[in-house]
Amino acid sequence: MASLSGMHSSGATINPYEEAQLYTTNFERERYENMSTLFSVIVTLDYLERAYVRESIRETDYAPACTRLLAQYKTILKLVVDQEAASSHPIRDVADFMRLYKMDHPAAAHRLSIGVPATVEHASSSSSQTSSERAKWVAETTQNFITFMDALKLKLRAKDQLHPLLSELMRGYSRSDEVSKDKDGGEIRAKLLNWLIKLNQMKASDEIDEDQARQMLFDVEGAYNSFFRALQDG
Repeated sequence: MASLSGMHSSGATINPYEEAQLYTTNFERERYENMSTLFSVIVTLDYLERAYVRESIRETDYAPACTRLLAQYKTILKLVVDQEAASSHPIRDVADFMRLYKMDHPAAAHRLSIGVPATVEHASSSSSQTSSERAKWVAETTQNFITFMDALKLKLRAKDQLHPLLSELMRGYSRSDEVSKDKDGGEIRAKLLNWLIKLNQMKASDEIDEDQARQMLFDVEGAYNSFFRALQDG
């Protein structure tokens, strides 16, 4: 039988008990650590999404966990993209990363494309709010509407300026299913969600144009009116 050394033309031997060295410099070590962190965030998010769908986790536990993972993802993805920009296989987005490492995690991919928890994407069916909680929720949601509309009127156009405000607005707007009782509520809510997805897919420095800003303001004002109609009817 041929020896291990005879199986290699170079004559080099392989020690199966020796740990493979992935890096030799601090930069390379940080690079691998960042990629492994991104990988783990995606896998964790996929498990979380599946647990939520199967009702293995409560909404009150799911929402903050998902929000935290999405925030971690945004931070670590930027580091990975920046570090890999000069490599022979640059990673431009999470789709590149998942394709490169053959990651089959559709639930996580969907949540990352939306950019907000499922409790925001879909109106909650919970109606267990006390009167004081309801009053606080209405006040906060109203303020979020006004803040976002003012931002558009003040010519804020960049993704990193608008996305946090719209995300916060949608969190409050989606806490009750009363909006869907309005004949136009479901359609209007879908328009806001589409704007949120569009912003989520932009780079932080990208800006919407004036036509988009005008249409966005029109849709948000429509949602604002629908929100108050639903409260009055409820």
